[in-house]
Amino acid sequence: MGDNNFEHVPVLYKEVIEGLNIKPEGIYLDGTLGGAGHASGVLKSLHKGGMLIGIDQDREAIFAAGKKLQKTLEEMMSSRVKASELPKYEIYKSNYEAFESILAKAGAAKVDGILLDLGVSSHQLDAPERGFSYRYDAPLDMRMDLDQEKTAYDIINTYDEIALFKIIRDYGEDRFAKNIAKHICEARKVKPVETTFELNEIIRAAIPAKVRAAGGHPSKRTFQAVRIELNRELEVLEKTLDKMIERLSPQGRLCVITFHSLEDRIVKNIFNKAENPCVCPPEFPVCVCGRVSKGKVITKKPIIPDEDEVEDNIRAKSSKLRVFEKK
Repeated sequence: MGDNNFEHVPVLYKEVIEGLNIKPEGIYLDGTLGGAGHASGVLKSLHKGGMLIGIDQDREAIFAAGKKLQKTLEEMMSSRVKASELPKYEIYKSNYEAFESILAKAGAAKVDGILLDLGVSSHQLDAPERGFSYRYDAPLDMRMDLDQEKTAYDIINTYDEIALFKIIRDYGEDRFAKNIAKHICEARKVKPVETTFELNEIIRAAIPAKVRAAGGHPSKRTFQAVRIELNRELEVLEKTLDKMIERLSPQGRLCVITFHSLEDRIVKNIFNKAENPCVCPPEFPVCVCGRVSKGKVITKKPIIPDEDEVEDNIRAKSSKLRVFEKK
């Protein structure tokens, strides 16, 4: 597959580069490298002594990112930067939850900035065979890591009705979760549910016609829920953010772009708790719990894209950027 599918304008690009507050000789980690849209901007801002470490679990993304970052260095050289003055980059195939062992491999104890651009990439959505989108008929896959064995097919065909209901309710926030789960279990008694369009039909039948007529695509929330469950997206985010804050150098920054309310809520809560960890009752005159602030939330309200960006890239519409700075 060609890497041109990864050539899209990264969401909130300017805001991310500003938010990271890049030091030219710093070490930066992009935990969700994708096609290296943001990462190439970080690399351009670095010089000798600076380093970019990129992580992605999608081997197609890694191939595209490697080409993009190499091209960035070549462009820097053509604008009269000497080879000896160039920054370095390293790319690792992994989930960002393994970032600590990757930093050890790269020889970096602390980093000056970390970026996470969460959710599914445009490339993954636009590649019909990956099975992420309800718009194309394809096998139920949805793996961000193609080397993983479990797919969306396994969730749809092996989880019991209660488990399916909870996933669709909690991760999809779909008010018809109970009915959708019931319809999936009824359908698979006849035959396994194998494709995205088969799942679309089942979901369609589970949602009242007047709701279908008024709302967006009826499958959107269920597909989101199955994808989050399969790729453990919220679980990984929740258990990794605090560790990332710990690994920042003083005044280092963590920038996180989210695309739905569940992710955004996790980021907001963890950032707020890192800034104000005190658990003493409000009537206590002084803090006795001994919990110390790790830094400050730079974005009291999340940064959202302007109208022009949304017009150019409809997928930017629901994006939110939050930034935390280590003290």
